[in-house]
Amino acid sequence: MLLWFNTMLHMRGREILVVLCLALGILATKSLGADVTYDHRAVVIDGKRRVLISGSIHYPRSTPEMWPDLIQKSKDGGLDVIETYVFWNVHEPVRNQYNFEGRYDIVKFVKLVAEAGLYVHLRIGPYVCAEWNYGGFPVWLHFVPGIELRTDNEPYKAEMQRFTTKIVGLMKQEKLYASQGGPIILSQIENEYGNIDSAYGAAAKSYIKWAASMAVSQDTGVPWVMCQQSDAPDPMINTCNGFYCDQFTPNSDKKPKMWTENWTGWFLSFGGAVPYRPVEDIAFAVARFFQRGGTFQNYYMYHGGTNFGRTTGGPFIATSYDYDAPLDEYGQLRQPKWGHLKDLHKAIKLCEPALVATDPNITSLGQNLEAAVYKSGSACAAFLANIDTKSDVTVNFSGNSYQLPAWSVSILPDCKNVVLNTAKINSVTVVPSFTRQSLKVDGDSSDAFQSDWSYVNEPVGISKKDAFTKVGLLEQINTTADKSDYLWYSLSTVFKTDEPFLQDGSKTVLHVESLGHGLHAFVNGKLAGSGRGSSSNAKVSGEFPVTLVPGKNTIDLLSFTVGLQNYGAFYDKTGAGITGPVQLKGLKNGTTSDLSSQQWTYQTGLQGEALDLPSGSSPQWVSKSTFPKNQPLIWYKTTFNAPAGNDPLAIDFTGMGKGEAWVNGQSIGRYWPTYGSPNGGCTNSCNYRGSYSSNKCLKNCGKPSQELYHLPRSWLKSSGNILVLFEEIGGDPTKITFATKQIGSLCSHVTQSHPLPVDMWNSDSKTARTSGPVLSLECPLPNQVISSIKFASFGTPNGTCGSFSHGNCSSKRALSIVHKACVGSKSCSIGVSSNTFGDPCTGVIKSLAVEASCT
Repeated sequence: MLLWFNTMLHMRGREILVVLCLALGILATKSLGADVTYDHRAVVIDGKRRVLISGSIHYPRSTPEMWPDLIQKSKDGGLDVIETYVFWNVHEPVRNQYNFEGRYDIVKFVKLVAEAGLYVHLRIGPYVCAEWNYGGFPVWLHFVPGIELRTDNEPYKAEMQRFTTKIVGLMKQEKLYASQGGPIILSQIENEYGNIDSAYGAAAKSYIKWAASMAVSQDTGVPWVMCQQSDAPDPMINTCNGFYCDQFTPNSDKKPKMWTENWTGWFLSFGGAVPYRPVEDIAFAVARFFQRGGTFQNYYMYHGGTNFGRTTGGPFIATSYDYDAPLDEYGQLRQPKWGHLKDLHKAIKLCEPALVATDPNITSLGQNLEAAVYKSGSACAAFLANIDTKSDVTVNFSGNSYQLPAWSVSILPDCKNVVLNTAKINSVTVVPSFTRQSLKVDGDSSDAFQSDWSYVNEPVGISKKDAFTKVGLLEQINTTADKSDYLWYSLSTVFKTDEPFLQDGSKTVLHVESLGHGLHAFVNGKLAGSGRGSSSNAKVSGEFPVTLVPGKNTIDLLSFTVGLQNYGAFYDKTGAGITGPVQLKGLKNGTTSDLSSQQWTYQTGLQGEALDLPSGSSPQWVSKSTFPKNQPLIWYKTTFNAPAGNDPLAIDFTGMGKGEAWVNGQSIGRYWPTYGSPNGGCTNSCNYRGSYSSNKCLKNCGKPSQELYHLPRSWLKSSGNILVLFEEIGGDPTKITFATKQIGSLCSHVTQSHPLPVDMWNSDSKTARTSGPVLSLECPLPNQVISSIKFASFGTPNGTCGSFSHGNCSSKRALSIVHKACVGSKSCSIGVSSNTFGDPCTGVIKSLAVEASCT
């Protein structure tokens, strides 16, 4: 028996040894991490300097179902890196209670980026700004005893370090840092603190030194950055954010020139027009950055997405965070922005061997004209820039002649031949269209539609048991801790029959002043009026005519927030709510009564929130033939079937006032179609030449700031979906419609002076001259083909996609040639030359404009 046992033990030991060796081998393979460092020229990965193109995608602003497609389209667009903030408030909504599920599953997001073969820049912050509620800080932080945010304050530093360590630990546990074999090559601590640090005095400098030291002590094995922080201590890399960063210089010649936020557009505010940024200007800014020594550039945003729920900051940031990004809010390609930038990235990557080898030699070619040459051994790349805002010019460079449009950069990967000019777009333009349909897909009539709605009246004033009384007016955020947008202020007062305010009758005015962001005033249960602030001034001052009665009168003020402040020095101390004065003014006899210091009753949130009406499952819902419309404070519910197909889906809330919407218990976000943009200041075509600013290019003037609200397909079932609305000021929910997004037209407009498509790049100038420019079309969706040619003109066509017209000269053969080459195919390419179309006007630079449809 003993002999058998020893034999078995010997054999078992050999098996254990084999298993152990195998396990160690696997572990060694997994732990073979990349060595990520940096030097004066670039981020260095495994000893190799890299030109890196990055784009921001914020995981909570889309759905996990969208992530793989967004990441793949980013890779297809030429990105090497995905950059994201880490949003503290969604991960730790209650202190020490964490959430990394669903849209907040950051580990899954980072792993999907890795699976696509891309790197990650993890911007931990943990302050993020990002037009995100409270700048990404959880509001409970505000209530930590003795705390002061973003300064040399022990309670704050303890919390900041605890959360940073939590995130770094989570990434290390999953082996996600490049040093462990994962995709994360960079991390960021703090965020744009240099913009506001002077307000914090000497404590700001010691805080930044502490933050840098704390980050380095996390031992991630990858470099850390601080954006907009000119005094970032070594080894932190200080980086640039802005519309242009070509003039930026790091604070040490040992650090690379990095651009962490190139703003591809701007955010949308309720009450504002829709901003957009022409791609020619973005491409110009990027080319200028690489021309003048940059090697890491990130688009903010590459996909903006949606501010679901109550995640918007501001205040007054809209639910859409589309940002005019290369991938639109729904995750579709925004063309020509995505395609032109893709071509730009290929052009820059053709220059990479020269770019990383040396510093540029920059010379002037004349007023507002500049050449930058990178030459090392056999590698040579050049950038020719015309930074004039008006004049196109022809320049001589290295014995050759080059035509440079105003506000453009030409890229020459061999120092001789132009592969791309930033002002000349070879990419297609796609004009989307939205098809509206009734929310009740199967509804036969408006009567049937109406009968499918149920409702619950939200009580005016105090209705919950947790209400409390206090003398004086309370600030809202300190009172609600942002558990809800809403805070009720309620006051009962008794008037005798000889009261001056009763003598005045309807001439009495209720005067209310609030820190923001809006309020609804009710007197004796009736809405007396509403007031709201704006994105530039959140404060509200309202005067509402009221009718008082002898005896008891009730004044109920519903204060609401629209996303908490997210930016600025001491932004966390920006208050909200009705801090007064609240007065009654008798206009007839001049009597004023200040109600501010009386005993008020308070209620955080709505009764409907406490009853979980957003889930749709509460038993309180009422269905009656008399359906209330255009009344304040009503909850509505209906069921609907998902529209057929896979087209991106939105809800158009036209007909409603202001509120929040939920589908199957998930919040789409705040809707506010009655808050429109100003009538003036918009332009249908924006001149890309000259410095861009956030109000330079605007559209949608005189309309609701946001008309469509993204509804992710993954939130829906085929039938029986529940839509719940809370309407504050009154509307007609039967007017709500679906909007499905389709491709309207596909266009391209290429001149004879365009370079060859980047994909056809060849350093042989003879090939380039004989080939000539090419117009290419490709249907954007799988299984689509070009079904018709709506317009084709070779000569001097005018206009833009959807409104092309023939110019003074036009080839009669253009339409038939394009039709033959393209119809029935997914894609087609046509040479833009007189050899193809004949010469309708000699001595003139001609162009080919085409508009097509895909089905």
